[in-house]
Formats: sequence, structure tokens, C-alpha cells
Amino acid sequence: MVAERLLPELNTASVSLSQEEALRLYEDMVLGRLFEDKCAEMYYRGKMFGFVHLYNGQEAVSSGVIQAMRPGEDYVCSTYRDHVHALSAGVPAKEVMAELFGKATGCSRGRGGSMHLFSAEHRLLGGFAFIGEGIPVALGAAFQSKYRREVLGDSSAQQVTACFFGDGTTNNGQFFECLNMAALWKLPILFVVENNKWAIGMAHERATSQPEIYKKASVFNLPGVEVDGMDVVAVYQVAKEAVARARAGEGPTLIEALTYRFRGHSLADPDELRSADEKQFWGARDPIKKFAAYATEHNLATQEELKAIEKRVQADIDAALQFAEASPEPDPAELHRYVFAD
Repeated sequence: MVAERLLPELNTASVSLSQEEALRLYEDMVLGRLFEDKCAEMYYRGKMFGFVHLYNGQEAVSSGVIQAMRPGEDYVCSTYRDHVHALSAGVPAKEVMAELFGKATGCSRGRGGSMHLFSAEHRLLGGFAFIGEGIPVALGAAFQSKYRREVLGDSSAQQVTACFFGDGTTNNGQFFECLNMAALWKLPILFVVENNKWAIGMAHERATSQPEIYKKASVFNLPGVEVDGMDVVAVYQVAKEAVARARAGEGPTLIEALTYRFRGHSLADPDELRSADEKQFWGARDPIKKFAAYATEHNLATQEELKAIEKRVQADIDAALQFAEASPEPDPAELHRYVFAD
């Protein structure tokens, strides 16, 4: 069977999306897709090393959630599949690309690589190589926002945190412990499960006693929402509601986005475990093509505008690549720098 669960449908008649929002969402998704395509090209040409996990197919989740937040103010916490989360959070493509090349101009100064992107300026709390590792970090960010506002009297501490992780992570202890604490203290955090059906090579349905992850929220008395992770409009609407709840002091939300990665687990993965029928089923639901059709159908954008965005984004990525290749390697004399906070 190709898909065990039907994708939830969104009533588009109830959605209010401006032209500005539509163009921003489309540009963000295209940026993520074309950036990852360039990463694959560089990796297979032997110019990018280490493990590289691409996000192709899941762009609607990153764009839909992060674009519903306040850039440069709210926090984003990622996983080892973190390039596109960083881009959506506003980290310049040239700094992400330079980091993937291990250059000193990278957002982690060439010390993090693909799985450990970080930017204090853009409130990106980091990519984390071990699954579940970022959830307690995100919880801490949400706690400090609430503590500063309610205990220290800092009225500017209105930040919301979005924590991204995969379906496999929801069987780990950190997931349950942090959901419990977040619900107990009504922390301003979104737990975003990117359920792409596979935890490396383990099919989701074989690894958990409750495949419908959003239902696990009920145990902690917090809202759990299932959303079509291939539909950026649906994700954006769900995220806006969850962000509003969090900022109003009403606590966390667990969002399960049903999505699919179009490439293997990493670029070193031959991707032989997933069936051709399954790949075809999800490939036909490409979130970028789906949203392009939606935007033109609802007079939110013209084909010419979308093509212009694609052309501009490609030029930005080509410039980012040139910047990364021309950037210097980290200075060996600074080997011990950035180990501790200054």
C-alpha cells in the first residue's frame, strides 16, 4: 500500500492569503529546493564532504512554519536536515553554502558543516546530529522567553520557538519529557514533526505503536494537529494559529506534518528500500508545483512573477557558491576559538 493515511484536506475557501505572503512563501520554497539541488551537484562532484542530508520535498513544512513567525525574533531549532530551516530563518544562502564547504565565512565559522548550522543573529539555535538532541534546547529557549516576561518583567520577551524533528524522534525519551514540561508550564513552543514516513531505513509504521503522532499530544493535554505537509497553505494556516496561541500564553502545540523526502536519507544513501510506487505517489504531490498552481489559480501570482522569482533565486545561489569557493579556510591558529562563549 502506497499511503496508509489519507492526507488531510484544507478548506481553501476559509484561507486568506495576500499576494505578498504568497510570493514570499513561493520564493522561500524555491530557495530551499534550488539550494539543495546545488548541494547535491557539489557533493557528487567531490567538492562537498561528510554526511549531507537534503530536504527536497519537505519545503512546505519549513516555509509554512517559519514564515508564520517573526524573523530575527522567534527561535528555530533544527536537526541534521537543517539547510532549508536555516534559509527560511533568514540565514544568507552564502553563509550556509560557505559552512557546507567548511569555510571561515560560514554561519558556524566552518566548524559545524552540514549538520551543525547555527546563527545567533537569526535566532537559529542549531542543527543537531543526534535525533532528539535539539528538543531540550528548544524547550530551554521557550522557557527563558516565558521566564523573562513573567518573572523578570521583560515585556519584550514575546518570542516563540519552533522545534523541528522527524517521525523517528517521537519514540525517544526527550520527546515525551519535553512535551510534558512544555504543557505543564504552558511554554511558547511549536513541536513540529516532519513525518516523512522513514527514519533512515525504518518505515514509520513498523517502529511505533501509534503511527498517528499528533494523537500523542492528548496524553499531555495539549493540542495536536495533523496537516498535509505537502501543502504550504495548510501548514502556514496551522502554524499561524499555533504561533498566536503560544504568544498569547496558551502554551505549546504539536504539529504533525505528513510529508516526504524526494531523495535518500543522505546523499550517501542509494535509496533502495522505498518502492517506486511510493516515490511516484508522493512525487506527484510536489509542494512547489502544487503551490504554484494554487497561487496562479487564486490570482495571487502570475506565471511571469513565479518565473522571475526562480531566476532571481538561482542567481543568488550561484553567487553563494562563488562566495563559498572563494572564501578562506579556517585559520589553524584559531583551532580552540568558539569552544566556549566569549
